[in-house]
Amino acid sequence: MHRYRFVLFRPLQFLPVLFGISVITFVLVRLIPGDPARILLGTRATPAALARIREQYGLDEPIWVQYLYFLKNLAAGEMGRSTLYKIDVLPLIAARIEPTLALVAMGVVLSLAIALPFAAISARRQGRAADQAVRVVSTLGIGLPPFWLGLVLILLFSVTLGWLPVSGYGETLPEKLSHLILPGLTVALSLSAVLTRSLRAGMIAGLASDVATAARARGLSEGAVFWRHVVPNALVPTVNLLAVNIGWLIGGTVVVESVFALPGMGQLLVRGIFSRDYMVVQGVAMCFAVATVLVNFAADVVTVALDPRVKL
Repeated sequence: MHRYRFVLFRPLQFLPVLFGISVITFVLVRLIPGDPARILLGTRATPAALARIREQYGLDEPIWVQYLYFLKNLAAGEMGRSTLYKIDVLPLIAARIEPTLALVAMGVVLSLAIALPFAAISARRQGRAADQAVRVVSTLGIGLPPFWLGLVLILLFSVTLGWLPVSGYGETLPEKLSHLILPGLTVALSLSAVLTRSLRAGMIAGLASDVATAARARGLSEGAVFWRHVVPNALVPTVNLLAVNIGWLIGGTVVVESVFALPGMGQLLVRGIFSRDYMVVQGVAMCFAVATVLVNFAADVVTVALDPRVKL
């Protein structure tokens, strides 16, 4: 029964977090130098035209009044009106969600596809050449910036070999998948380095655990012990680590989408910052925050499902 209560009441604990994020986002956006009305109308705009724009979008109100309007819009399921695109922010974001979600999903899938076999090789050959090679590669992967990795992959697979498209998103499903391979791989190469180290440590501990020893005593082969008992236990801390890194992963999509010209929320955020489009920046930042909170909640539920010993 207490597990059902956890699922029901855990989301309520995230409300103060989202409120704090909304305050910080609102204040930081307005600390960006520049006047949205001036950027929108240009340097030759008259004072009267600037005043009309500020009044139209509520930019002439005190900052606390603007924040109350922002909260009122959120409570009504709205995010205000974009000064750059001249439409409501919510449908604008909704049109950009698919590429970002697809990129995050592709990055997570490729990360696990890379991390799991490499961690297994490293753990089962602890101290040997294969283990040392995996540890060196994972350490290098942590330090490589995503934008540099993206450019290298473009030069190699798009410009030199011509295997994959350089930028864009495509129209059909096969086209979208081909456009997502390089951006997803860019995200995965950094994230998989972190996951590999976590999985390796968990697998090494699992191989020396009492559970593995008991399984060997029952006559199970080393491979059966590893995949039935060691790997599931090693996945528990990795799920939490992946959830913690989701915030970094979502933030990393901003850079990756800019490198590969993906029409996602990251590219929308960058353009909103440069144009001082407060409503767009606030809306995208809140969507990223909600996504991070939901992923962490899902990770808590999955952790409890994988390991009933975890206290709620």
